Amino acid sequence: MKISVNWLRELVNVTLTPEALADLLTIAGLEVDDIEDRRQWADGVVIGKIIDRQPHPNADKLSVCQVDIGQETPSTIVCGAPNAKADIYVPVATLGTYLPKIDLKIKSAKLRGVKSEGMICSLAEVGLTKESAGIHIFEENNLKLGADARPYLGLDEVILDITPTANRADAMSMIGVAREVAALTGGKLNLPQPPQTSLSGEQSYPLTVKVSDGNACPTYIGTVIQGVKIADSPEWLQQRLEAAGVRPINNVVDITNLVLLEWGQPLHAFDLQKLETVAGNKDNLTVGVRFANDKETLKTLDGQERKLNPVNLLITANDTPVALAGVMGGEETEVAEETQNILLEAALFEQVTIRRSSRSQSLRSEASARYERGINYSELELACRRAIALITELAGGTPVTQRMSDHRPDRSSESIKLRLDRIHHVLGPVEKDGQKTNIAAEDVERILGDLNCTLTPVAGENTVWSVTIPSYRYRDLEREIDLIEEVARLYGYDRFCDELPDKTEAGGLSIEYQTQRKVREVFRGVGLTELVQYSLVKPEKADIVISNPLFAEYSALRTNLLDGLIDAFAYNQSQGNGALNGFEIGRIFRKIDGERAEWDNIAGIMGGDLLPQGRWTRSGKPKPMTWYEAKGILESVFERLGVSVEYQPDSEDERLHPGRTASLWLNGEILGIFGQIHPQLRQEKDLMDEVYGFELDFRCLMKVLNQDNLLTPHFELYSTYPAVERDLAFFAALDVPVADLTKTMNKAGGNLLTEVELFDDYQGKNVPEGQRSLAFSLAYRSGDRTLTDEDVEPVHDKIRQTLVKQFAVTLRS
Repeated sequence: MKISVNWLRELVNVTLTPEALADLLTIAGLEVDDIEDRRQWADGVVIGKIIDRQPHPNADKLSVCQVDIGQETPSTIVCGAPNAKADIYVPVATLGTYLPKIDLKIKSAKLRGVKSEGMICSLAEVGLTKESAGIHIFEENNLKLGADARPYLGLDEVILDITPTANRADAMSMIGVAREVAALTGGKLNLPQPPQTSLSGEQSYPLTVKVSDGNACPTYIGTVIQGVKIADSPEWLQQRLEAAGVRPINNVVDITNLVLLEWGQPLHAFDLQKLETVAGNKDNLTVGVRFANDKETLKTLDGQERKLNPVNLLITANDTPVALAGVMGGEETEVAEETQNILLEAALFEQVTIRRSSRSQSLRSEASARYERGINYSELELACRRAIALITELAGGTPVTQRMSDHRPDRSSESIKLRLDRIHHVLGPVEKDGQKTNIAAEDVERILGDLNCTLTPVAGENTVWSVTIPSYRYRDLEREIDLIEEVARLYGYDRFCDELPDKTEAGGLSIEYQTQRKVREVFRGVGLTELVQYSLVKPEKADIVISNPLFAEYSALRTNLLDGLIDAFAYNQSQGNGALNGFEIGRIFRKIDGERAEWDNIAGIMGGDLLPQGRWTRSGKPKPMTWYEAKGILESVFERLGVSVEYQPDSEDERLHPGRTASLWLNGEILGIFGQIHPQLRQEKDLMDEVYGFELDFRCLMKVLNQDNLLTPHFELYSTYPAVERDLAFFAALDVPVADLTKTMNKAGGNLLTEVELFDDYQGKNVPEGQRSLAFSLAYRSGDRTLTDEDVEPVHDKIRQTLVKQFAVTLRS
């Protein structure tokens, strides 16, 4: 909300500079986002009078003006405005003036051969409007020539743009902010005191108010004002609205907007004749408040025809919709130039009702923003009287009839118990006169008294008060802790001692999170890009569905990560970006034995050409990633992490190829799954050939990771002696996994065997039925000597015999 400092100073006696005032409000919780100093927009612009205007000798659209700005001789100024003429008072930018809104510094210059010494300004050039058809002409006469023009333009002003928190509905008005400033500074309030509304005659107009739901609309006041004259608002009113960012329209509408800004109370003015036309009955007009029926429509002031639904609260004329209650009026009954009689609406609407109505129509207004936060129940009549008094003064209207429906609860007897020892326990000690002490009881009474709270000591209890809250703070001061917060806020957060508790520990990342960061680094190190996706997915095949989703297509929590990666791969490929080789570490959600559970998983997807830069060696043809290349990427990750993973054939996952899928096992526990995307799914998603995916349970990985070595790697000595290599070839049954063979060889080889690598796998001619020929390269190395044949042969022979004994292999070497 934009706060005019000049307007604020009319409401409360405060002498602080705008900057100091902004700091004070921010520290107290009303954050000031921006300070807009409008005085800079026209610094150097003065009052001038055109005493002569002549056509420019060399340009048809220019004129040469002699302008008196209070100096010994008039200034010659070339002007292009069509409304320039003699004997008018105008704003003049003198030589050296800088106009920031158009980024122009005024200098002496020749325009088509005529010297010009200054510029006659339009409102656009001083930042008051976006466009202007001509120079600005002051309505006042006999102005002091050469005087500062900013007070007459409304530019002697500083605007504070504040952002109140959602609970501070009172801060959405000038009077609410003035009360806050008065409490912070001790300044005296000077609030408007509108007179009682005087109704002429016997309230002759036949008006009835009918509210169908007293909870949705606790109070409705309708006032008929006759004989209004619609015209432009006076300059002071227009400037006040423009300072708050509101566009002036006409005197009646501007008055309702002024009261909205001043008191925080939305009002609405209906054209009475148009209401009668809509109602179809001039002799008996009933203004009603009810919820909409299905298939009803209303054209609002923004020109849109809106289809109403049962959550929309309406204002009706003889049961015909004329406005969206608390949101926006209807176009059919708006106040216009020909309006002579009006119906002024002042009402209270329930917060949730207006929030739902506004949201259902995707329509938010200044009125709905305030109703959604909560309106002051007790000052509705004050705001209404203020508007009626201004309409009588500025539009010449006469109030003739007023009707009210009132269902407001009586809250005058409500109070909150406040304990001084509880204040001390929650807030702790403060700095006072260089010493640490607790907040004194008199300080508590002073602070809450400045907030217009009434404190009554509770008899028989030590420093305990019964606190009655002012009506405009009912909605955010509801409990003892709320009052304690107010004491801290106004006493000054900067005055509290900043001591840490006795037992404190240095902060840091948890072991689990550090491990996760290391795993991320390893996956990035093998060339995979880290991906982040939404946890919300479509509800198909989901275990957990959200009860209040924002969108129906994202109404469930994901049960795995791989599905999202497959979709991301397909989308990336459809955009012409090739293969998306990436991984994600994220949370999944499932139901286990009827209970909701969640944990982190790791998933990845790979495909495409691993060496696209080498296509020229293959005549430009891409080489799809093979199963072993994809497995090699995953193996590189496991090797870096220092874990040994076993692969077992698997065909249970319908998304993966049944003959090219393996389950991953770690220390006897299932770690995850790895395999090629199923051809049917690949065809359905229109994926490239041979795409591979994996998903790992991060919990299982965490159990076996060596935290110390992983997070703080330790250097291990390496052998400076050469390795002795031996080959080992044999026939083995097809159902014997290479992983089991490798594990057995490593165990039998002991410390001397440092590496086992499969380099040949053959099936076909000269190989027995049901078997395959395997060839391994074995490397032996010692850290303290060069190995000889006498050292290697016994170990190598032991490996051969162990393979024969365990797997019944037929040795070939």
